Amino acid sequence: MLISIVYDSGFGHTARVAEAVAAGIGEVREAEVKLIAVADGPMDWEALERSDAIIFGSPTYNGLISAKLKQFFEDSTKAAWSAQKWRNKIAAGFTNSGAQHGDKLNSLISMALFAAQHGMIWVGLDMMPGNSSSTGSVDDLNRLGSWLGVMTQSNVDQAPNDAPIGSDLKTAQYLGRRVAETTRRFQPTCL
Repeated sequence: MLISIVYDSGFGHTARVAEAVAAGIGEVREAEVKLIAVADGPMDWEALERSDAIIFGSPTYNGLISAKLKQFFEDSTKAAWSAQKWRNKIAAGFTNSGAQHGDKLNSLISMALFAAQHGMIWVGLDMMPGNSSSTGSVDDLNRLGSWLGVMTQSNVDQAPNDAPIGSDLKTAQYLGRRVAETTRRFQPTCL
């Protein structure tokens, strides 16, 4: 079972989230993960076609996905959309921004809509929001309270080795595991 993570990372923070998602995938038996940074050169469209699931990741800049991920989305029209090569593949998404909110929901909606146009099956988070009561803390999973996908936050004055915080990375790891488990259930030939 192959799960690809297609992501962009302007400063390294979103790459760190992608690595956490990959770690979660690695926890599931017979799951193989392929990290694909859109900035690294030509896209391996065949690998994406072979993938059982594709997880999308992007920083949120001014309430939008990055230009590089958007370019990948546009390039996929000829490479995958026209022939519906990703139809019925599992999809999910994650995003990171400097602000607590940063309009990250708009980025996740963009990814989910893109996946829907490709006929993909979107998997969100199935966990309650953390840090939402007087006894909550920033150490809670899903501390930013998203269901559509993973939202993480990195302080703008911190390097990728310091941000996002551990609870955000654990939430991303959870998403990776959830996608792999869901893919295995929907792809019985992968067992």
